[in-house]
Amino acid sequence: MQNQNEDTEWNDVLRSKGILPPKPKEAEISEDQIVKMLDATIQDRTEGSRRNLEGLSLDELDELEDEEEERILQAMKSKRLQEMKQDMAKKRYGQVLEISAQDYVQEVNKAGEGVWVILHLYKQGIPLCSLLNQHIAQLAMKFPATKFIKSVSTVCIPNYPDKNVPTIFVYYEGEMKKQFIGPIALRGMKLTLEELEFILGTTGAIPTTIKKDPRKKVKDQMMSTLGVQSKGDDSSDDSD
Repeated sequence: MQNQNEDTEWNDVLRSKGILPPKPKEAEISEDQIVKMLDATIQDRTEGSRRNLEGLSLDELDELEDEEEERILQAMKSKRLQEMKQDMAKKRYGQVLEISAQDYVQEVNKAGEGVWVILHLYKQGIPLCSLLNQHIAQLAMKFPATKFIKSVSTVCIPNYPDKNVPTIFVYYEGEMKKQFIGPIALRGMKLTLEELEFILGTTGAIPTTIKKDPRKKVKDQMMSTLGVQSKGDDSSDDSD
């Protein structure tokens, strides 16, 4: 005779028709019971380890200690190597890459996860473009985790207006985050390296420590031209 408690398709049909009684419910285990079971297992293992150690000599205990220290050192070494690999992966640039229109998608839109890209569109013969290329070359070495690229404006974007150069586009993970178009946006020929670092730092593209705009205000520039020191300027020489 077939066991009516067996988990078979035929018995399921009979149960659905009311011929067989429903299957008895399995006993449920509460969260408290699970915790007690885990605690008991941990305690058994701990006591077992203690019993194993009790019969060891000093030399054997020293050997186990050395093995444990070696295991910990290997784990620390492995972790440190992984951190170094990650750090090296972030610092894989360090110079300015020249691109063409064909390179744009690969170098900008597909730059990768967590990658900032700073693109300078320039034109030969424009002094401000030359100045920016010099500044960008230095920033690329200082911030090797950021990808600095440049391209002749009309090579990268056909018919790009000369009035818009120099232009700097800032991207993160392939998406445009900020743009600086034209000489006014980039402060003209008096733009210093520190000012450019500050400007790009405000976008998040480089981890600069320059948090205050180093550019002198118009009033300070006028006073400096007249040879008058503005208040709060600590650059004066206190010697007689």
